[in-house]
Amino acid sequence: MGEAFPSSGEASIGIFGGSFNPIHNGHIALAKAFLEKENLDEVWFMVSPQNPFKVNQQLLADHLRLDLVRKATADNPHFKASDYEFRLPKPSYTWNTLQHLSHDFPTHRFTLLVGGDNWEAFDRWYHAEDILAHYPIVVYPRHNQRISETSLPHGVTILQTPFIDISSTDIRQRVSQGKAIDGLVPTTIISDVQRLY
Repeated sequence: MGEAFPSSGEASIGIFGGSFNPIHNGHIALAKAFLEKENLDEVWFMVSPQNPFKVNQQLLADHLRLDLVRKATADNPHFKASDYEFRLPKPSYTWNTLQHLSHDFPTHRFTLLVGGDNWEAFDRWYHAEDILAHYPIVVYPRHNQRISETSLPHGVTILQTPFIDISSTDIRQRVSQGKAIDGLVPTTIISDVQRLY
């Protein structure tokens, strides 16, 4: 399975999926809040592979995005960069990923982190009801987004953390314009991001 996963023993794992194109300081801050507030042992950054049926020209190659996540999270022993979805059938559905994880790591408990924008469309996700029935979900609201806690199904909570207004799109745009990205991405990947984007 690779060095990204504990080999045995019970553990509480947060799943933070995304394209991370590129990973930035907002992602890191969010993962730290997720780890601490949910009392997790680890947060696994589940890098989404390119969908072969819907090629996104803006999306850096899978292995390059994974490498950036590895470098950006290397200083936190509770963070793991994961290429797990790269080896699953495409397109990668969250339900399938969670099922494979539960099979491969039967002693681990998985909690899913979902952005507020994705939560609004969650009822249209593949096997949404099954995800709700089997896995805790933590929702992080986007900027100025209000989500009523009383309207949430059982097992779904809101991550109370300050919103950090950084976007991967803005970072890519800044790089293409030759602008600085200091403070937006971890210092360990600044030169890589400038070179790759």
